[in-house]
Amino acid sequence: MSKNSTSKYAFIDRDGTLIYEPPEDFQIDSLEKLNIFPGVIEGLKKLLKDGFRLILISNQDGLGTKSFPKEDFEKPQNEMLRILKEEGIEFEEIFICPHLPEDNCECRKPKTGLTDEFIRSANINTKESFVCGDRDSDKKFANNLGLKFVEPQLLFGRNAVVVRNTNETKIKLQLNLDGTGLYDIDTGIGFLDHMLELFSRHSLIDLKIEAKGDLKTDEHHTVEDIGITLGQALKLALGNKKGIQRYGFLLPMDESLAEIAMDLGGRSYLVWNAEFKRERIGDMPTELFEDFFQAIADNLEANLHINLKYGRNEHHMAEAIFKAFAKTMRFSAEKDPRTQNLLPTTKGKL
Repeated sequence: MSKNSTSKYAFIDRDGTLIYEPPEDFQIDSLEKLNIFPGVIEGLKKLLKDGFRLILISNQDGLGTKSFPKEDFEKPQNEMLRILKEEGIEFEEIFICPHLPEDNCECRKPKTGLTDEFIRSANINTKESFVCGDRDSDKKFANNLGLKFVEPQLLFGRNAVVVRNTNETKIKLQLNLDGTGLYDIDTGIGFLDHMLELFSRHSLIDLKIEAKGDLKTDEHHTVEDIGITLGQALKLALGNKKGIQRYGFLLPMDESLAEIAMDLGGRSYLVWNAEFKRERIGDMPTELFEDFFQAIADNLEANLHINLKYGRNEHHMAEAIFKAFAKTMRFSAEKDPRTQNLLPTTKGKL
């Protein structure tokens, strides 16, 4: 790389960085699976405004094989590029490695074979250019190129998309951890919608949920699966957790008082001390509140203690719990500028 560099380049990974990567097969092979992360378009626009030239580089395991035909890759890929182009965003180069790890090729990240020729011919500002991705292979790729590594949250914000499709439910959840409390929620269970709207507004987490479940059978699958996706999305959005407060709230709601303590330290556990006498509040079975928060604790990998100290009106009691959880989440996820590059632990890992 020339020392007389003139151009700033951003080498950006695709799956898990720009778009949601489904954990079932790690393939985006249909338009239905294409979900661009919130914050990506704004982040890419800012890079262009700041004078960066964009390079897309991605490992696509087994591309061109029977299990991953090329045309299945191209449909969502072309749609993503079309959406970005409409926003004035284009990549100068796109590099795709189609090989499997066992192929031991020279072009699969973290190896640099895909970009070697480009690097030799481009006049790169090595001090300001960087690699952005969600995996260790991206970090090693940056090191192999002699460039700095930048995590996606720094470019695109603490956002997440999670899609969960089962025989009982179909759920798509999007959130922005550093939002303003905007929400668009449709779970099919009116009282749960109300509780999640409260959570969004009081945590300042922008939240969009589209859920279809087998409500004719029972509410359980829908409530639990929404808890699972919310926990997963919060975990994704928190990223490496550097700079967060980590620990979480005592919150009154008229005659009710809820106390919630949280630790985002990576160990899941739920303590639930809340008793409801009514079988339902609106269309929400009260026994499912505990299942909902258990699913969140498990998938967020959080230690969560929920204590409803007292209350008379059970609607208010439920509201107190969800509002206290919202405030606890807001405080625990908040970043302290004094510790922005530090993990809130002496162990070195959360």
